[in-house]
Amino acid sequence: MSLPSPFLATALSHEVCIVTGASGEGICLTIARCLLEHGAVGVVICGRREQVLRQSAASLVAECCPAQPERVAYRVCDVRSPDACHRLVEFTVGKYGRLTTVVNGAAGNFLSTARNLSPNGFKTVMEIDVCGTFNMCHAAFKALSSAASAPGSPMSKIVNISATLQYGATHYQVHASAAKAAIDSMTRTLALEWGAHGIRVNGVAPGPIAGTPGLTKLAGGALDAGALEEMVAEVIPLGRMGEKRDIGTVVVFLCCNGSGSAYVSGETIVCDGGAWLWKPAIVEADMVDAISRTLEKKKSKL
Repeated sequence: MSLPSPFLATALSHEVCIVTGASGEGICLTIARCLLEHGAVGVVICGRREQVLRQSAASLVAECCPAQPERVAYRVCDVRSPDACHRLVEFTVGKYGRLTTVVNGAAGNFLSTARNLSPNGFKTVMEIDVCGTFNMCHAAFKALSSAASAPGSPMSKIVNISATLQYGATHYQVHASAAKAAIDSMTRTLALEWGAHGIRVNGVAPGPIAGTPGLTKLAGGALDAGALEEMVAEVIPLGRMGEKRDIGTVVVFLCCNGSGSAYVSGETIVCDGGAWLWKPAIVEADMVDAISRTLEKKKSKL
């Protein structure tokens, strides 16, 4: 069950946002939903499938702003194309008068052993994730810096959706791990260079999130959703799968202009219930306790 948001419904009332990769019922559509629920003036979602985008935009309007449908727009955009990214920014600024926030969530992934992964498959994921993130950031820079320079305006924001695959190593994910490591590095570098232009750049690294098409796809149909989520939850220290709103709420935090978040830049916040820290215990906890008690007794006799 989702917890209530700790943020005011007006927390993002200045924001005009682009969210990439938001077609379909994945994390990024929920991020767009959370931005609207916290007062964003306009949210433009983009992806490559117009019909799905149209349906997603309609669902956002129905759930978040039925009396203000103009707050939601969609645009077909393949982030691998710099020109398409520039057109998306131009559309957004033309419709809403400014652009203050970009959430980069477009991504590609599939399971493959490194030995069987084709160079083209590796290249495709890198182009969508890494080049796509840079293309969108580069295309948005002028609009973001301009919005931040307006009198009385807060800093603009970029939030890059990453992962935890690259923290250590993950089987069958050499392509996605390399891409997410590059995105984390890009987040830090852009934060370093663009802070002086009024832009904060951060990231969010989701762990296993329930109800996402990506998790189902990575399972390859070998398990049903319930069995898969139960199996994954067993290796998460908090004992449950994450929810899409867990990620959306972290993005809202990073986009807020209040004390605390307004001084955060160059960070990638891990939101995974401690999952990437997990490793099997070599010795059972009861055995450790028994050994400790024995040692304590010996010490007390000395």
